[in-house]
Amino acid sequence: MTDALLMLEDGRVFTGEAFGAIGRTVGEAVFSTGMTGYQETLTDPSYRRQVVVQTAPHIGNTGMNDEDGESSRIWVAGYVVRDPSPRPSSWRSRRTLQDDLAAQGVVGIQGVDTRALTRHLRERGAMRAGIFSGADAGRPRSELLEVVLATPAMTGAALAEQVSTPEAYVVPAVGERRFTVAALDLGIKAMTPHQLAQRGVEVHVLPASASIEDVLATSGDGVFFSNGPGDPASADHQVALLREVLDRRLPFFGICFGNQLLGRALGFGTYKLGYGHRGINQPVMDRSTGRVEITAHNHGFAVDAPLDGPAPTPYGPAEVTHVCLNDDVVEGLRLVERPAFSVQYHPEAAAGPHHAGYLFDRFCDLMDGAR
Repeated sequence: MTDALLMLEDGRVFTGEAFGAIGRTVGEAVFSTGMTGYQETLTDPSYRRQVVVQTAPHIGNTGMNDEDGESSRIWVAGYVVRDPSPRPSSWRSRRTLQDDLAAQGVVGIQGVDTRALTRHLRERGAMRAGIFSGADAGRPRSELLEVVLATPAMTGAALAEQVSTPEAYVVPAVGERRFTVAALDLGIKAMTPHQLAQRGVEVHVLPASASIEDVLATSGDGVFFSNGPGDPASADHQVALLREVLDRRLPFFGICFGNQLLGRALGFGTYKLGYGHRGINQPVMDRSTGRVEITAHNHGFAVDAPLDGPAPTPYGPAEVTHVCLNDDVVEGLRLVERPAFSVQYHPEAAAGPHHAGYLFDRFCDLMDGAR
C-alpha cells in the first residue's frame, strides 16, 4: 500500500494509505454522517473544494453504477474513509469506488480513524486540510502545513459559477406538461429536475449567470434556485436576480443555497456554521404542523433570521417555517404575502430519506394558485 497522510490547518496529522489517485489535494475538511448514498455525495456539486470525511466506517460496499450520480463527475476535492470495501456487492455496480476515484484524479486516504477525526472537527470546526500520498507524503510536515495554510478559505468563496451548466438545457415534463419552471443552476443535482418533471413540470435549467431577461424568456410559471457550493455572501448577482423575481411576484422555490439567497434577498444576513450539516439523517421540524422530518443536508452556511414570529422585509412579512432540532438553525423561510418559500435541506434526496418530497407538490400548488 502507498503511504498517505491528512494534514489539518491546525497541525494535526492523520496517517493512512492512499485511496484513489496518488498525489496531493487541498480543500475544506468536512464530515458527512450518511451511512449510505456515498455515490450521490461524491457527485454532488455542492461539495466543490471540500475534503469529505465519511463517518460511517464501511464505504464502497455497493460500488459505483451509471444511474445514481447527481452529476456527470465527482466533485469532492478529496475523500477520507476508514475501511473501504475491497469488493463491491451489487448487481448494479459497474466499477469499484477506488477505480472511479483514481480515474477522475480524486486523491483520497483510507485507514484513518474517522471517529477521532470527526470529533476533532466537531470541537475545532471545519478547517482547511490537505491529503498527500506517494512522494508527497514523505515531504517535511512543515512544508505540507504551508501548502494547507496557503489554501483559500471557504468564507468568501464564489463557487456556483464553477459548477453551473455553461449553457441552458431543458428537462421535459413526464406525461402532460402542467407547468414550466426556470431553474437557476447553482450546483443543481440531477434528481431535482427529475422530481419536478415527475410532477408534470418542464424545467428550463439556466446558468448561474442568467439574467432576469433569460428567466422571463422561458415564459415560466415559477422560478427555482438550486443547491450549490460556496459562501452565499459572495452571490450578489444571484441575489439581485432573485429580487427581480420577487418584484414580479413570480412563484419562487429555493433549496439549500437557494434558501440562503432568499434570506439575503429579504435583507437577512448569513453566517458560517462551525462544522455544518452534512448527511441524510438530520431532524427538521415543520413549525406549521409540528411534524418532524428526517432530511438530507449539505451546507456550511445558514440564514440569520429571527425565529420569534414574522419579520418585516421589503416584500412584506417573512417567517421561519422550519428549524433543525439539533441546533435551531433556520431550515426554511416563507413570505407571508407573496408566493415564495425555501428550505435549507434537500427534499429531492436521491439516496433518501424522502420525507420532504411534498415540497415539490407545494411548489406546484403555489404556481397553480398564481395563475
